[in-house]
Amino acid sequence: MTKTISSLILVLVFSMASCQTATSTSSNNQTTSKKPMETSYNKSEAEWKKTLTPEQYEVLRLKGTERPGTGEYLNHKEKGFYTCAGCGTELFTSDQKFDSHCGWPSFDNNIAGGERVKQIKDFSHGMIRTEIVCAKCGGHLGHIFDDGPTATGQRYCVNSLSLGFKRIGTDSIGK
Repeated sequence: MTKTISSLILVLVFSMASCQTATSTSSNNQTTSKKPMETSYNKSEAEWKKTLTPEQYEVLRLKGTERPGTGEYLNHKEKGFYTCAGCGTELFTSDQKFDSHCGWPSFDNNIAGGERVKQIKDFSHGMIRTEIVCAKCGGHLGHIFDDGPTATGQRYCVNSLSLGFKRIGTDSIGK
């Protein structure tokens, strides 16, 4: 009888704890809802809307995602630097890019060892992931995963709409 009561109490305690966890996750979802990114980069949302295409604004500022397999830089092979489409900061090199077959451009590392790409816990869409954003302007880039095939073991999965490209030997930045 005592074992039955103890077991029942344990089940109730675990049930209450799991409800508490669900509540906590729910509140985290609210913090990662589609609100414009806030950074020290001084540009109003109206200015962002003027400088970005509507699709870029949705991804960079509202944390949207482009459809897999559709991005301009998915199969891009030129040598150079992948830049933030929002502010022009160099984020990745072409040597860091690899084909992950996931539908988005993938990189195994970033320039400057993390100073240009910031990682943020993301609890949206019922998942626990790590979001990556431009450290300068806060623009949403995509997510990072620990399943990369190279020595770093990392896969920076990045929306093409978040990127521009600067060829080696030029100062011009593409889209």
